Amino acid sequence: MPEGPEIETERLHETIREELEGHGGTFLKRIALTTAVLAALAAIAALRAGATVNHALVLKTEASRLQAEASDQWAYYQAKGIKSAVAEAARSAYLASGKEPPPDFATKENRYVAEQIGIEREARRRRKSETRSPERRTSCSTAITALPMRSPSSRSRSRSARWRL
Repeated sequence: MPEGPEIETERLHETIREELEGHGGTFLKRIALTTAVLAALAAIAALRAGATVNHALVLKTEASRLQAEASDQWAYYQAKGIKSAVAEAARSAYLASGKEPPPDFATKENRYVAEQIGIEREARRRRKSETRSPERRTSCSTAITALPMRSPSSRSRSRSARWRL
């Protein structure tokens, strides 16, 4: 039994390297460089898309807050209207029984109506600010949809499969 390999592997590796450089070494280098550049561009686009998503979440949260404020303002408006109607009903009950209503009923009713006008103005202003169109940031979103990306789990599977070969 021979102690060393029958084929000289050093010479074989050198021959393969020479053949690659002669026929396709530059082509393989260009493919590797192109792949690296595309991967870098995809990483930049993914980072920008993440920032776009974060900004969209901020805008959505702000819109929800504005909507809640406008809704609260309209509820406050309705509450003042109910208080005014209750004061008017109490005053009407006194008048229906033939008695003179206390003067504070009319004062409360007028105060509630006056407050309601200011509350309505504020509610309309808030509703208008709620429906303003949010700024649009789609420059990176378009780039992301154009570049198909693999999920991190698929990358780890392919990396582990590569090492098994």
